[in-house]
Amino acid sequence: MNKNTQAHAAVLGANIIFAANYSIVKFITPGYMQPFAINFVRVASSIILFWILLLLKPGPWGILRKDIPRFIACGITGVLINQIFFIKGLSLTTSIHSSLLSLCTPIFIIIIAAWLIKESLNWLKMTGLALGIFGALLLILIKDNNHTGSNVLLGDILVIINAISYAFYLVMVRPLMVNYSAIHVVRWVFTIGGIIMLPISASEFLATNWNSFEFNQWAALFFIAIGATFLAYLFNVYGIGKLGASSTGAYIYTQPVFAAIIAIIFAGEHFSWVKGLAAILIFSGVYLANFRKENA
Repeated sequence: MNKNTQAHAAVLGANIIFAANYSIVKFITPGYMQPFAINFVRVASSIILFWILLLLKPGPWGILRKDIPRFIACGITGVLINQIFFIKGLSLTTSIHSSLLSLCTPIFIIIIAAWLIKESLNWLKMTGLALGIFGALLLILIKDNNHTGSNVLLGDILVIINAISYAFYLVMVRPLMVNYSAIHVVRWVFTIGGIIMLPISASEFLATNWNSFEFNQWAALFFIAIGATFLAYLFNVYGIGKLGASSTGAYIYTQPVFAAIIAIIFAGEHFSWVKGLAAILIFSGVYLANFRKENA
């Protein structure tokens, strides 16, 4: 297998891991662990592993004083708000809803970039934004009696907030990627965001009944903490290095497909024509909003 094929396999594997994560998170929360407890394990594990990685492959470890405010902002948007609202929202809604709504992140990036850094909006982008937002609203407003979501509307809103926060993070982190490596940036973003988040989530972590855990629960927690956070990120970084950001980013379109298949087979969720229509609108919106940029 050549390097290019390995990179495509790594990126595809990362997106399959992300897709499976939707159903696996719902398997363990809130029945065995509360959402904030999962956040605690996920972020704490990632911080430890990213710093161990620095010990195994030594390199620069510090950050410039002038960049500290931006790192703090990225830690708040990319870890604190992003992680808390994603896991909490997913625990309330369905895997299919959350995977489709998370796909709206590129749409929010266009809006935020136009606001913060004055990127231009043409008619194609505006059409894409309108389609994507309408698709998200359709998904949020439809009545879904699926038993895997205890409060689908609230969960959908929290996932949307997570997507908006992550979009802010992706816009604000761009300048840092110029002066630091991707792994160095995410190491500090997780560390700073974790310092703020871990005290907030510690009480639910300490209240977890570990005696109720059997092999399946431990395996799910290991997958969430190591596979869907640390390993999947490394796979994506490897893909970006070999294929470029555009080719790697295109694989995000596969996530809802894999997430829906896994949720239907293993979690008992169902797919309706309305969800299909919402998916088409969101996919089309994301494609049109990013068409010129990807093909420039």
